[in-house]
Amino acid sequence: MVNRKLLEPSDSPEAAFGARLRRLREERGWKQEDLAGRTSYSGKHISAVETARRKPTLTLSKELDDTFGLTGRADSFEREWRRTRNGVLMEGFPEYAHHERRAVEIRTFEIGLVAGLLQVPEYAEALAAATVARGSVTADEAAGRVAFQMERQQILERDRPPMVFAVLDESCIRTMVGGPRVMAAQLDRLVEFAARPHTVLQVAPFAMGERRALNRLLTLLTLPDRSALAYTESQAQGYLEREVSAVASMFTAYHQLSAESLSQADTVTMIKEVRKGLL
Repeated sequence: MVNRKLLEPSDSPEAAFGARLRRLREERGWKQEDLAGRTSYSGKHISAVETARRKPTLTLSKELDDTFGLTGRADSFEREWRRTRNGVLMEGFPEYAHHERRAVEIRTFEIGLVAGLLQVPEYAEALAAATVARGSVTADEAAGRVAFQMERQQILERDRPPMVFAVLDESCIRTMVGGPRVMAAQLDRLVEFAARPHTVLQVAPFAMGERRALNRLLTLLTLPDRSALAYTESQAQGYLEREVSAVASMFTAYHQLSAESLSQADTVTMIKEVRKGLL
């Protein structure tokens, strides 16, 4: 116990995985060697995973699910591993997704494409297929991205979902993705999303012009302790901002953007008008 390493689950997806593994093990009164005896892994390996010195693998995740009785469940180690495995998601995004699952409020702004939390499967699949065609990812990696996007949306179906505020640039509803049928389904999804009790949907119209306070995608998370994080992306990497003053300035810009955007009622009217021209 002298060398016991304190874990901070928010440090990384691997730290969250390791902290959970340690908690479940200790709840059962098992030592690391006890757990090792129930799997094909050594106590040393278990220790390295628990302290985030070693990345978990799919094989280990499945064995842990068998051991803890989590196989097939939404909270299984396998599902957690699939959400964070390398090669499927942009660098930096798995850590963001870990915090997203804990958030009580989510504010997002997108340009060009509908936000992942709001995408229908066909829309996500069309985007994934395009990345395969460009040679950016393999077909398996693209399929993993789609599965991850759909899994993320489960937070919207919880008994107590987060409050989600989504502002979409008008380009999001006018950029054709996957053809008319896919876009029609996607626009129908946006209308349904706007009707939910824990959501607010707005369009930032082209007519806003220079009054648009943001010019790149941004997501702001409010966590249960009321702390806040900001997430942005470059072409190749995601960035999570924790510094209080920087996050506060992004909240200000987001609220300015929201104030200039269409109301939810006018947003739904615009989406329905665009939808009419598709099928």
